Amino acid sequence: MNEIRIEDLAAPVLNDVQRTAIEYGESKHTDLTVAAVCQEAVARTGLEDFGPGDFTERLGLQLAEMDTDDERTGIGRMLMFADSTRCAANRLLIGDLLRRHPEILEIPVERPVIVVGLPRSGTTHLVNALAADTRFRSLPLWESYEPVPAPGQPPEVNGVDPRWTRGNDTWQAMQAAAPLLSAMHPMEPDHVHEEIELQTADFSSYILEWTARAPRWRDYYLAHDQTPHYAYMKTVLQILQWYRPRERWLLKSPQHLEQVGPLLETFPDATIVVTHRDPVAAVQSTITMACYGARTSYRTTRPEWYRDYWTDRIGRLLDASLRDRHLLPPGRTVDVVFHEYMANEAETVERVYECAGMVLTDRARREIASYQRAHPRGREGRVLYDLRRDFATTPDEVRARFSAYLDRFAVRIEVQ
Repeated sequence: MNEIRIEDLAAPVLNDVQRTAIEYGESKHTDLTVAAVCQEAVARTGLEDFGPGDFTERLGLQLAEMDTDDERTGIGRMLMFADSTRCAANRLLIGDLLRRHPEILEIPVERPVIVVGLPRSGTTHLVNALAADTRFRSLPLWESYEPVPAPGQPPEVNGVDPRWTRGNDTWQAMQAAAPLLSAMHPMEPDHVHEEIELQTADFSSYILEWTARAPRWRDYYLAHDQTPHYAYMKTVLQILQWYRPRERWLLKSPQHLEQVGPLLETFPDATIVVTHRDPVAAVQSTITMACYGARTSYRTTRPEWYRDYWTDRIGRLLDASLRDRHLLPPGRTVDVVFHEYMANEAETVERVYECAGMVLTDRARREIASYQRAHPRGREGRVLYDLRRDFATTPDEVRARFSAYLDRFAVRIEVQ
């Protein structure tokens, strides 16, 4: 297995693509305002009705935090504008489709299987393996980025959806700009993605925290009831079910750890799969990935900022999950401990299916096994993490934040 050690987190040595991107961004002016984003979305779609206007407060807060951050590079500002415009365009397309096809709102989303757990705790591998069972309706990344086709864009000559092509182009560009990303978190277009991406058209999720230094947005997000935004996400799932129906939805996101109430209000008959791992392993992986990704979006990478922010952020996720643990339905909740899952993936899959009341058919076994053979852990290389060298802290110092969680769940200590 190829071992990868990132030597330049604090003082990045940029490649030609990264330098060119930064220089290009500095040559452009990007207007990070709600008016500019909405104007571009209208021009892109030919639509004008954004629906309820409360989203402008949330979008405005996100844009303002990026706009006033002197550390954000020109290319970082351009990426923020592009993402915001895509989400605003999605909002226009979603609203237009629902006005033309109100029957979509009658489509049931029944008994979804939802994987919930810390970032970097095996949720991605598990949900992609389960999604190999073609009875499940899952959410590939290309579809999550553009859930409703743009008008006047039929499939290409080869039958490929142009949204897939755009997703693949984004992935190729991402690999050129951040070549080690695929070893930490694959983002190819067919990769099963988090359904909270669908909330971005309503401009309320914790996704911005992964690509930006956004503590003000975090505070606003955590101070507001997210139930309406989970309802919005469900509506988009209904749209996707209308386009391509399947037997049951398979979903996943670490964000749900702190939103168990809104999650179960939205999906009261869900089966919940909760993954558990040494939080220090989750922290060191998260901060290494985030700090590595900051080399083009920010003028300095500030490893200590990511250390402090994500130690606290993951602590908040776990604190909320402990607070709301009693809300999880006992007969429809299965706990998956990381080291046990890695030791026996087949046994974990069996438990998930049993809890969900699904028959693990021979065909499903073959589909899942085929995925697992093609996607072994560390396929793109194994990143070597070093909290002491890269982040000036020790595993014990980080672990102190998670004592309540570690007292409750018997996870194996991975980072010494």
